[in-house]
Amino acid sequence: MQRYFFSSNFSIIFTEMITEDYHVIGVMSGTSLDGIDLAELLFQISEEGVWSFKIIKSETIAYPSFWKENLQTAILYSKEKMEGFNKEYTQYLGGVILEFVKKNQIENIDAVCSHGHTIWHQPENGLTLQIGNLPALSTLINQQVVCDFRVQDVDLGGNGAPLVPVGDRLLFSEYDYCLNLGGFANVSFEKGGKQIAYDVCPVNIVMNTYAELLGKPYDEGGRIAASGELNQDLLQQLNNLEYYSKSAPKSLGLEWVQKNIFPLLKASGSSSVVVLHTFAEHIAIQLANQFQSRASVLFTGGGVYNEYLISRIKSLSDIKIVIPSSEIIEYKEALIFGLLGVLKMRDETNCLSSVTGAMKDHSSGKIFIP
Repeated sequence: MQRYFFSSNFSIIFTEMITEDYHVIGVMSGTSLDGIDLAELLFQISEEGVWSFKIIKSETIAYPSFWKENLQTAILYSKEKMEGFNKEYTQYLGGVILEFVKKNQIENIDAVCSHGHTIWHQPENGLTLQIGNLPALSTLINQQVVCDFRVQDVDLGGNGAPLVPVGDRLLFSEYDYCLNLGGFANVSFEKGGKQIAYDVCPVNIVMNTYAELLGKPYDEGGRIAASGELNQDLLQQLNNLEYYSKSAPKSLGLEWVQKNIFPLLKASGSSSVVVLHTFAEHIAIQLANQFQSRASVLFTGGGVYNEYLISRIKSLSDIKIVIPSSEIIEYKEALIFGLLGVLKMRDETNCLSSVTGAMKDHSSGKIFIP
């Protein structure tokens, strides 16, 4: 297979062979603010068009308090302040990637495929912003960078999310559903020959916030939530939120949580322990409603380690919960954004209109060359 490069006057300036092996680094920063996930990846595509992958090295770099606090409050920044903050974050992200490459002695990379960090996500207003996706990133790390995967989809009338379902279809098709429990829970599955996916409900973006109020970075194993009592009125209010009755495509962002979730939790007057217990029950109920009976569901994301939450989901459904290796649990999103970057380099579809609501399937993202 050949790739053709065109100049501004549309003349071919050179060609090169595209290999069927791709050595990339996937980079992901999620809304739960656990840190920056980095994964050295090898993708292969067979002559029959079947994709396979290998996670070679992986690591999560926790955010220092400075960055965590600023990323939490950046949603309130003015446009001018955000421009400066974006440049600072791009510099920081470049340093993290360089250190990962140096530490693991990684060579001959085809690209770094980076999601960036979502600050604003208001697709209904035609707006989504992931910082760290500036062209300077490519220069900083001296590598080809594929990034900024969501903006084009929003421009095409889509939600810009979720984007992971393309990877679910190509890499994990043996499961009936793929569920990620990160800052938000999102689910992906095939129906009527089309991939369907959407955000189900908030998870760690809420649970971690209330664990932090108790002096913990997160509720390890869900033990705090398990020790609490249920606030039935609060649970009912949460389950009655309008979002849950909407049909896909749909997606969630921090703005929605700040407007619809945190005010309810605060107004309830409940302790943090009661909130954690009640919100875990809310998550379990919402998730149990998503799956057909006896379906196989691949569970990934940090929420998988919340044993109490998993036990509540099991008690409310008869699905077969599949928990993979820790590498896939923790780095599936970095893995798939690596694949999205590879698909973009191949000029192949990496964003599905059936998932995001965009006017057409398309190959989304930007490519920067140092």
